[in-house]
Amino acid sequence: MNEKEITILQLIQENPFLTQNELAEKTGLSRSAVAGYISALTREGKLLGRAYVLPQKREVICIGGANIDRKIQVEEKIKFGTSNPASTSQSCGGVARNIAENLGRLGMDSSLLTMVGADHSGNWIIDYTKLYADMKPTLVSEDYVTGTYTALLDVEGEMTVALADMSIYDSMTQDIIEKRWGHIASAELIILDTNFPADVLEQVIVRSRKENLQLCVTPVSSPKVKKLPNDLRGVTWLIANKDEAEALSEMRIYEEGDFFKAAEIIMKKGVERVVITRGDKGLIFFTKLGEAGVILPPPIEIEDVTGAGDSLVAGIMYSYLKGLNTENCCKIGIACSLLTLQSHETVNPLLNQKKLQDTFKKYFD
Repeated sequence: MNEKEITILQLIQENPFLTQNELAEKTGLSRSAVAGYISALTREGKLLGRAYVLPQKREVICIGGANIDRKIQVEEKIKFGTSNPASTSQSCGGVARNIAENLGRLGMDSSLLTMVGADHSGNWIIDYTKLYADMKPTLVSEDYVTGTYTALLDVEGEMTVALADMSIYDSMTQDIIEKRWGHIASAELIILDTNFPADVLEQVIVRSRKENLQLCVTPVSSPKVKKLPNDLRGVTWLIANKDEAEALSEMRIYEEGDFFKAAEIIMKKGVERVVITRGDKGLIFFTKLGEAGVILPPPIEIEDVTGAGDSLVAGIMYSYLKGLNTENCCKIGIACSLLTLQSHETVNPLLNQKKLQDTFKKYFD
C-alpha cells in the first residue's frame, strides 16, 4: 500500500461510516481520487465491498469442498452381483470443510469458503459447520445441489469404492474468489483443496505468492491433483497421499526412496515443504530447509478411515501455526489422524486440544 492508501485505511478503521466526501476533506484529496483509492483497497482485500467493512482476522481459511458424506459398511465380505447386509450413516464432509471443523475443535479461529446448494443438505452443512468455523465466505447456489460423497467400506472399515457427485464445484469462478479475497487475505494461513476448477486453483496460488500469503495445498484425489498448475511457487505446504504424489511428480513410487524422489520433483515446482502419506506406513516429509524424515504410526484398532487424511492436514497446520518444526508438526498430524481412525465419524466429536496432546504424548513423547 502507498502512503495515501494507508491514511485512508486508518481513517476508515477509526470510523467505518465516513463518506467519500468526508475522507476527501480529511486527506486533502478530491472525491474521485478517494474513490480510486477505495477501489484499489477493495481489490487488494483490505476492504470488503462499498460499505467499507474491514475483513475480520482469522488464523486459517479453508477453501474447497463441503458435501454430505454417506458411508455404507458391509457386515460380511462383499459379494458382487447380489445383496449384501450393511449399515449406513450420514454426516457433513468435504476436505476443506473437514479440515475447518478439525481446526475449530482444536481452538483455531477458522473460516470456510465453499459452495453448497440452496437445499436441505446445504442448510445442514452451514448450520452444523458454523459451530466450528465462520461460514460468511461460503456461497449458496440456487442452480446446483449440494455435493455428495458415498463410500462403500469393507468389514475392516477400509474404503472399497467411493462415488462423488461434485458438479456444484465446477461453477466456482475467479470472480467469486475475487469478491471474497478480503476474507482470504485476512487469514494467517490458507488451506486449499483441489475441488474447484483449475483456473481458480491457479488464481489462489498466484495471488498468494504475489501477496506473500502462507498457503497449504491438499489434493482431493489423483485425478483432481492434475488441475494444479505446473508452477507451484508460493505453496508453503503440499500434503498428498501416494497416488496424488505419483500424479503430481509423474513418476511411480515403489519403495521408500521413491517417496523422497517424488517429493524432490514436487519441490522443484516451487513447493517449500512436501508431506507424502503412506497409509499404515505413516508418512515422509522433505523440505527446502533441508529437513527430511520418515514417521511411522503406532498400531491401533481402526474403526473407519474416512476423514483421517483431513485430520492429518489439520493437525500439521495447527502445529505449524504454533511454531513447531516440521517433524513435530507431522507427528501431531498423525496423532490427530489416529483419533479420527478410532472414530466412526468423519471428524472425531471428542477431538480437542487436550485429547490431541494426550494422544501425542502416548505415542510420540
